[in-house]
Amino acid sequence: MQGRCNLEFRSLLPVISLAVVLSASVTILARDLHPARPKLFYVFKPLTTALIFAAALLPGNFPTDSYAAAICLGLAFSLCGDVWLMLPGDRFLHGLVSFLFAHLCYGFAFRTGAAANGFPWVLLLLSMIGAITLGYLWPTLSAALRGAVGLYVAVLVLMTALAEGCALAHFSIGTLSAAMGALLFLASDMVLAIDRFRRPFYLARAVVLGSYFAGQLMIALSVGLLAYPSA
Repeated sequence: MQGRCNLEFRSLLPVISLAVVLSASVTILARDLHPARPKLFYVFKPLTTALIFAAALLPGNFPTDSYAAAICLGLAFSLCGDVWLMLPGDRFLHGLVSFLFAHLCYGFAFRTGAAANGFPWVLLLLSMIGAITLGYLWPTLSAALRGAVGLYVAVLVLMTALAEGCALAHFSIGTLSAAMGALLFLASDMVLAIDRFRRPFYLARAVVLGSYFAGQLMIALSVGLLAYPSA
């Protein structure tokens, strides 16, 4: 049974990965090159995350494996966050809360990374990066947002550090995929925050979406790569 699931995962992995890349490309192009056509963006942004969600479900181990279940739940919260952030009006706080829960789920999935020998140093380095970024944003944040953004940065940094710790403690293609995905997610959120609150710059949204989708896909693929390391 496991061999058949492994074969199905290996055969469908390139297909769903290509579908994610194509859908993400349409999302980015629709957002930055054709801002007058929001319908494409509204369709393909959640579709891309839904396809990434499917990549995590593909191995079929989410009902019984705590790692797979936590990643899938995190992707579900991410999909909610995507919808909140793309709706008309300022729904930033709603999206922030959704992604906060996503990072908590991912952090639970990566919890074994805390046992890695180098984890304290990784956490210290990433905490410094988070503190510098937060300090840069602080003067432009409203009083209502400061606490929420500060908590979000702390959880994001911890999640990323735990993912890196997993790769240090149990190095494999699966843990490496998750670690790289978490770093891309961290980079995406920091660019998003700088563009939104401090210094907007050209093509920032393309950078944010590109690194976000790539990071989410790598985290999702880690579910199958850990279940079937030879895939």
